[in-house]
Amino acid sequence: MNLSNLKPAAGSKEKAFRRGRGHGSGNGKTAGKGHKGQKARSGGGVRPGFEGGQMPLYRRIPKRGFNNRNTKEIIVINVDRLNIFDDGTEVTVEVLQQTGIVNHPKDGVKILGNGELTKKLTVKVNSFSKTAIEKIEAVGGKAEVI
Repeated sequence: MNLSNLKPAAGSKEKAFRRGRGHGSGNGKTAGKGHKGQKARSGGGVRPGFEGGQMPLYRRIPKRGFNNRNTKEIIVINVDRLNIFDDGTEVTVEVLQQTGIVNHPKDGVKILGNGELTKKLTVKVNSFSKTAIEKIEAVGGKAEVI
């Protein structure tokens, strides 16, 4: 193979369709815009959401509350879910994903203190509740914030 044999992939180089270039082209005269009217004019048409003067949907439906763009989506797990691990295991976000406890960690993982922990574990996640730290340390484990 040499450079003189190179060609683009079949169908990737299609000629641009030229509108309004005579009636023989099948798209001459009005160039597919029909006769007169707002949509036939240059720059014509209505903005997205415009309903011909009727109150548009985005203004008809009630607005409630406030959506903060800067919130973080934290995945929460109760401490009793960690009992599936063996004693002495280091539990990280990656390990939680591999075992299927967490599917997508999103902005972080937080351990909550609901339930009982029976295994001595080293848990390394983004955050803990106070009761979760107490329960992990009560069985001799360690709670480390990453």
